[in-house]
Amino acid sequence: MFEHGFSSGPVPLYYELHGERKDRPPLLLIHGGASTIETNWAAALPRFSATRRVIAVELQGHGRTPSADRPARFESSADDLAGLISELGLGPVDVLGFSNGGQVALMLAMRHPSAIRRLIVASAGITRDSLVDNFWVGLAHPELSGMPEIYHRAHLAVNGGDAVHLRRMFDSDVDLMVNGFEDFVAGDLARIEARTLILGADDDVPSVESLAWAARTIPGARLMIVPGNHGNYLGEEFTSNGDLGVMERTLPWLTAFLDGA
Repeated sequence: MFEHGFSSGPVPLYYELHGERKDRPPLLLIHGGASTIETNWAAALPRFSATRRVIAVELQGHGRTPSADRPARFESSADDLAGLISELGLGPVDVLGFSNGGQVALMLAMRHPSAIRRLIVASAGITRDSLVDNFWVGLAHPELSGMPEIYHRAHLAVNGGDAVHLRRMFDSDVDLMVNGFEDFVAGDLARIEARTLILGADDDVPSVESLAWAARTIPGARLMIVPGNHGNYLGEEFTSNGDLGVMERTLPWLTAFLDGA
């Protein structure tokens, strides 16, 4: 099964529905910064949709979703997704959010706890000072030309070659990180009710220590650190560079967590 459309919320999110199995909760996939459904999930999505329905989305200004006259923020994206889940009548859902999408997923769990059953937070920034060395240096003077070409091509391919939309996405993502990223604090993480898996790699953007702290702080959360980089364990197109070996070894653990009692 494949369906697609746009939500009716303040920002009309583009979404796709994949898979026919309805004996498990649907899985919502939330992409990372600068990404589209294809660049983040093309490899993993068929594996997930073989055993459950999957909802893949593109956040404000990304891919097919239009830009908006508001700054992109993790909180507003979480509210957009809660509206989509309600509109589709598919909640509560399981959620897998990667990188910026992981931060959105945490916000969704905190702001709309009834919308989520199980939560996988993958390679998400937890605090500003726990990201890889020189991360913020690269955002001090950002240049669109410095964004990997794979993201350029992917956005233009799905938005009709609209270079203005691409530029707005890039500027919005920079603003999101520079002005919208606030540290998660213990009191907020401790309110998360969903069964949670904190996931990362040993050569990642967020530090293993910050991910471990999040896992200790969220009640009952588990921690999983895999050999890999920022997303190759999910088949993310840029970081995996076509090598899906790490993803093939990782996904069974994720589906086991989602299928657990």
